[in-house]
Amino acid sequence: MEKHNLINEFPEFKEKIHDLKIQNAHFKKLFDDYEVLENEIYKINTEQLNVTDEYAHELKAKLLHLKDELFSLIKE
Repeated sequence: MEKHNLINEFPEFKEKIHDLKIQNAHFKKLFDDYEVLENEIYKINTEQLNVTDEYAHELKAKLLHLKDELFSLIKE
């Protein structure tokens, strides 16, 4: 199973993501939150962590929301 960190999701914006993490505290916080959630979902998907389906879906919805918010900041 492949990880879906932000750089893997948007490789064409690698430099912009790096710059935003350094220059924009709000982006950095969202980025860090995304990485934590993505890591937890990865553990669930690889059965390293057992949770209810409802909780897994909740995490995935949060991740998608963060990804959308981060992408909107990247595209500015």
